[in-house]
Amino acid sequence: MNPLSLTLALGHYDHTRDVTDGTVPVEGVALRTLHLPIEEIFYRFTLHREWDISEMSMGKYIALRAQDDPTVWALPIFISRAFRHSMFYVRDGGSVKRPEDLVGKTIGVPEWAQTAGIYGRGWLSDYLGIDLTRIRWVQAGVNQAGRKEKVALHLPDGLSYTPVPDKSLDQMLMDGEIDAVMSARPPTSLGKGLSRLMDNYQELEEQYFKETSIFPIMHGLVLRGDVMSAHPWVAMNLVKSFALAKKNSIERLSDVTASHAPLAWLPDYTSRMEKVFGEDWFPYGVDNSQGGSINRATLAAFCKFGFEQGICARRLAVDELFPKNVAGSFKV
Repeated sequence: MNPLSLTLALGHYDHTRDVTDGTVPVEGVALRTLHLPIEEIFYRFTLHREWDISEMSMGKYIALRAQDDPTVWALPIFISRAFRHSMFYVRDGGSVKRPEDLVGKTIGVPEWAQTAGIYGRGWLSDYLGIDLTRIRWVQAGVNQAGRKEKVALHLPDGLSYTPVPDKSLDQMLMDGEIDAVMSARPPTSLGKGLSRLMDNYQELEEQYFKETSIFPIMHGLVLRGDVMSAHPWVAMNLVKSFALAKKNSIERLSDVTASHAPLAWLPDYTSRMEKVFGEDWFPYGVDNSQGGSINRATLAAFCKFGFEQGICARRLAVDELFPKNVAGSFKV
C-alpha cells in the first residue's frame, strides 16, 4: 500500500527536524513539508486550511474548539513554549515603571487572540490581581499597520478594545499615543527608545512556574478535520514520531562531546532546564508521567484565561482539546 501523502507547514525547530528531514518517518505517511514564517502559517491555515497538518496558535485553536469547529483537531504535540514576562514593552522615560502602573493606561496588542497575550493578561489578572477592564486596549500590527483579528471575539462587558488599522504599535508607543505594548514579536524600536518593562523577566518567570506549574504552550500541532475523519490512525502516528524527534533533540542538545548548536555552555543550560522542569523538560501529552501535571495545569489555566478574556465562547475542559484516540493513551 502506498503511503498517504500529506502536507505539513511549520517553522524550523531542532525538536521537529528529525521528522521533517525523514530521519524519523511517520508510519504510513509521506510528508511534504513547508517551512514558512510563523505569521504566514497562522494566517493561511487559520483562514484557509491550506495544508493537512499545521503548526497553529493555541489561542486561535481554543477559539475554534469552543465553537465546536470540526475542521481542525489539535494533537498533544506542543511545538513552541515560552514564558511571556518579557513581552511587555514601554517607552524610555515613560510613566510605566512596574506592571501595577499599567492600571488606567493604554496597552497595544497585535491581536487579542494572540496566545502570548492570553498568557500575559492571565498573569496580570490571576497572579497580580489586575482588573483588565481598568486598562484601555488597542489592536494594531506590531511593526506594520493593518493587522486584523482572525477569530471572532466575545469580549467581557466593560472592556475597552479599539482596532487601529492605520498605525503600528511601535509607532504609537514611540509617539506617546499608548503606554505599553504586549507582543510576542518585539517592536522594532526596542533598544532605540523602547525597553522591556521587566529586565529580570527570567527570574520572575521561573518563580511563576514554581508557584503555578504553568509552562506556557504557544503553538500546537493540528490536523485538518477531514484528514482526521478519513484517516484517524494518522493522529497517533504523528504523535509518536514527533515525540521521538523531540527526544532525539534533547539528547543532541545535552551532548557535551560536540557543539550541536552555536552556543557556549549549552549542556549546562540543558542541565538547568532539567532541574527546573524535570527529566522531560519540554513535555508533550496531557497526562504522561513526566509532564502530565505541568501540561494539564498549563492547559487548564489557558482555557480559563481564554474564556475570561473572551477568546472562547464557552469555557473548555482540557479533555475537550484533543481527539480521544491520542489524549487518553499517549505516553512518553
